[in-house]
Amino acid sequence: MTPSTGIAPVAFSRSFADPEGSPIRELFRHLAQPAMISFAGGYPSPALLDAEGLEQACAQCWGDAAASLQYGPTEGNADLRESLAGLSRGRGVACDARDVLVTTGSQQAFDILVRIFIEPGDAVVVEAPAYPAALQALRLAGASILQVPVDEHGMQVDMLREMLAVRGTQGRPKLLYTVPNYSNPSGTLLSAERRTALVALAIEHGFLIIEDDPYGQLYFDEPPGDSLHAVGRTCAGASNPVIYLSSLSKTVAPSLRIGWMVAPDRVLRRSVVAKQTMDLCTSPLAQRIAATYLALDRYEAAVLRSRATYGARMQAMTLHIDNHLHGQLTYLRPLGGMFIWARTVAPVDPDRLFHACVKAGVLFVPGKAFFAAQPDRHAMRLSYAAPDIHDIGEGVNRLAGVFRQLQEQPT
Repeated sequence: MTPSTGIAPVAFSRSFADPEGSPIRELFRHLAQPAMISFAGGYPSPALLDAEGLEQACAQCWGDAAASLQYGPTEGNADLRESLAGLSRGRGVACDARDVLVTTGSQQAFDILVRIFIEPGDAVVVEAPAYPAALQALRLAGASILQVPVDEHGMQVDMLREMLAVRGTQGRPKLLYTVPNYSNPSGTLLSAERRTALVALAIEHGFLIIEDDPYGQLYFDEPPGDSLHAVGRTCAGASNPVIYLSSLSKTVAPSLRIGWMVAPDRVLRRSVVAKQTMDLCTSPLAQRIAATYLALDRYEAAVLRSRATYGARMQAMTLHIDNHLHGQLTYLRPLGGMFIWARTVAPVDPDRLFHACVKAGVLFVPGKAFFAAQPDRHAMRLSYAAPDIHDIGEGVNRLAGVFRQLQEQPT
């Protein structure tokens, strides 16, 4: 008898019968191509990671290695929760350490909220375009995803109001997910007027807003203004409809995988139970390193360097686009963050454009990755965060060369 090399043919769950992976992660295989310039990943610049400060933090943690290597509380390291509450208060998010749950990145925080709130068929509102990992989590949960377009001022709240009026009480959403500050992928900043209007709609229609804020500290000129959480507290007090998420991945180091959630006790208690089934606790070693690093008082200086560097790189990318792709691309000019959202003006087939760019050694994320339905296939996300200014110029030159090539060979 020939031994079996597979597992018994037990059916997968409906959600994982034929799941789609991350469309951005699928692009990683192209990074192995020699001399590839990537505008694809939303990675912090390696030059901005405070390796010296993190080395000091690691050294201090090893002074109490036993505590760093043991299990920790699901809610998170007490010192880190205190520090993260302080960072949140500095952004207008009124909270104490007891209101904070430490998570393995803010993506885990969102996944936890989807688990504790969403049943198959429940409606969830997202901005369009939206962060792909959030769409992935909602699809796997069986949510009904409702898209609201963005413009240069963020989510078009008037269109959301119209949508809610048409759907009535039977079709009201449970959750709305938004990245209001320098959104991934559109780079837009939700205006103050729309923040107030959005919170008012949440109160009127009884849904929760999940405010994901990994980029809010990376502004170029002026800070983004009041958080949605602050607006919600002003409008609704203790019945604030906004749950706040953030992360240290873009400002300290992605590898630490430190995110956090600020939410009322009724949400945090259930979130803790959900987290216990995932990883029991976020890495205690990573948490102690993060807490020690924040106590070293180097965070603000690191963020200032990031703002200046990303601002200069954004200026370089938009200047090169204006000089070399005028009439080929339109784009939204960001006021912060890591991304430019662009659309092709010339009649270029999106698939041909992408594959020709890979061949030419420049990588971007096609726009279709950022929609739950009816994708904008002529859009693209360009990140200026990781490549230096020289590579930004060379990458845009390669992109412009591809446009010229495809226009000369239109078939």
